Amino acid sequence: MDKNEHSILEGIPANSLNLNLSRSTIKMRHSSTWSVHKSNDVHDLVVCLTGGAQYFLDGVEVRQQRGEAMLIPAGSRFEGRLDHGDQYTGVAQHFTLTLFDNVDLIQQMELKPVVQLPNWEQLESLVRYYRSIAPASSTTLQQVHLFMVILLAYLDCAFVRWSEDSLQNLGGQDALSLHVMLIAAQISRDPLDKDEAERLIASVPYNDDYFRRAFKAKIGYTPRKFMEFKRMEKAMNILLTGKSVNATAVAVGYNDVYFFSRMFKQYLGVSPSYYRVSADRRKFLTTGDIYHYND
Repeated sequence: MDKNEHSILEGIPANSLNLNLSRSTIKMRHSSTWSVHKSNDVHDLVVCLTGGAQYFLDGVEVRQQRGEAMLIPAGSRFEGRLDHGDQYTGVAQHFTLTLFDNVDLIQQMELKPVVQLPNWEQLESLVRYYRSIAPASSTTLQQVHLFMVILLAYLDCAFVRWSEDSLQNLGGQDALSLHVMLIAAQISRDPLDKDEAERLIASVPYNDDYFRRAFKAKIGYTPRKFMEFKRMEKAMNILLTGKSVNATAVAVGYNDVYFFSRMFKQYLGVSPSYYRVSADRRKFLTTGDIYHYND
């Protein structure tokens, strides 16, 4: 499946993913004499704050500089040394990301090893804050939440495609879990195509009824109901732009505004008109200086 224009994990319930920080955050501060030559048994995401480094990942040269994130996959042999600047600073975090507790999700992706993180002017503050609060040992719940933001920013930029070998190499429940995730992601990408769910189900190597039951067990909805739910989520976003309920209904594929309103309330608990009015009353304060830190 091709790269998603939105987040590659869009549509996957949060409780389907398990992010584990396998050790405390490494607060990198390396001078010209620094070098490293090792391998890890878990994935390692490295974000550069200042300076730059030259790495060899399994013999392939890559360079990293300010604002870039680099993934060192589990099991890779890597060497590193200072590339430029007086100091190379940043954070390195060992982690695993599993789907439904048993599929290493990173291994199922083809990823660019180094990417410039998006909106670095804003994200830099979060990375520095993440670095400043890291304890000397163990990890905290706050770190897990902040690291997920950083990791998703990397994945959305680095993702090339789902590995062609991933589904072939997996078997049993692991393969089924990955199929469910991919179908959910595809449905989330285009929830307005009413026939997409059926086409996607027909494309998987499972009995239709069996796959529908597995999908509901893992996602919480049947594929058809999940598509309807994602349509309602899209309607929420449209209502937030100030469009009328009638215009929103048409935009998400409903010619009958009364039926649309019933569906919206069924899935989200309030009517679209109430949601629109209450959204107008809410005030959101956004600022690029949310996180404060002392370096």
